[in-house]
Amino acid sequence: MDCDKCDREAVMHAAYSGSHLCDAHFAESVERRVRSRVREDNLLPRSATPEDPETWVIGLSGGKDSVVLTHILDETFAEDPRVEMVALTIHEGIEGYRDESVAACEELVADLDLRHEMVSYAEEFGVRMDDVVEDDPENMAPCAYCGVFRRDLLSRYAAEFDADKLLTGHNLDDEAQTALMNFLEGDVAQMAKHYDASLGPFGDGPDARNAGSEFVPRAKPLRDVPEKEVALYAHLADLPAHITECPHASEAYRGEIGDLLLGLEENHPGARHSIVAGYEELASMASERYADAGERDTNECEECGATTTRDRCRKCSLLDALA
Repeated sequence: MDCDKCDREAVMHAAYSGSHLCDAHFAESVERRVRSRVREDNLLPRSATPEDPETWVIGLSGGKDSVVLTHILDETFAEDPRVEMVALTIHEGIEGYRDESVAACEELVADLDLRHEMVSYAEEFGVRMDDVVEDDPENMAPCAYCGVFRRDLLSRYAAEFDADKLLTGHNLDDEAQTALMNFLEGDVAQMAKHYDASLGPFGDGPDARNAGSEFVPRAKPLRDVPEKEVALYAHLADLPAHITECPHASEAYRGEIGDLLLGLEENHPGARHSIVAGYEELASMASERYADAGERDTNECEECGATTTRDRCRKCSLLDALA
């Protein structure tokens, strides 16, 4: 098939839109969606100036999503004095797997001449994920431990770097999975928190998120792009992405939801987009509903000082169990 926009050979067909695109027009399509999301979510406010720029911390794991996000943001804002970007990589302590992805991060930031910071579970917590998986004192999936530790470091270092926003590489499939999981669990309060934490636009518009002051706000500029298109973009752009699944990955429920969504998308192209669009509208209404409900009262962890809804944060409780 030829590209819909020129006479070159198409490299992809998007069933949800009917588009056939060559490599150049496909890359342009991905980049346009990311930049449109940046504008729609008001990531770069008018108040940002060269004298008082925005600081964005990008969670760079070395996987395809974070590498593509970092590449497109650099292409867009590297010469913009209103934006300063910092790539933050977290080394969990997974033999072989993380070492290779860190190498991909280092190659990318060297090519882009981007500030790069790296922290590790070993230095910060005195644990390595390989050992956590072996000990497993709470009888949990590895991802449950890792998610708590990773969120803590991302939030803590984003604050330490005085970031205005923390950007992550979640794609359309990731967001559709989360949306469907929250739907099926009937967790409306979690929908509200999700919207305010990372989905709603910034500013004071009618759909703006209810911004809290305790965390650096997150954003997901890649969330309109399907996972396979992210992988294809990384391949065509010859980006140094480490495209290998974590050996400890075991989120059984999310995997089941992912399989369900792939089947829906195959039979009903556009299903993921519809799910996410409807979810965001409902989450926005839930955000309004819970804005003054008092469910977001927080304390400081009595051990580390992190923001938590408990006396001790989940991270400190897990570290105690691992000691």
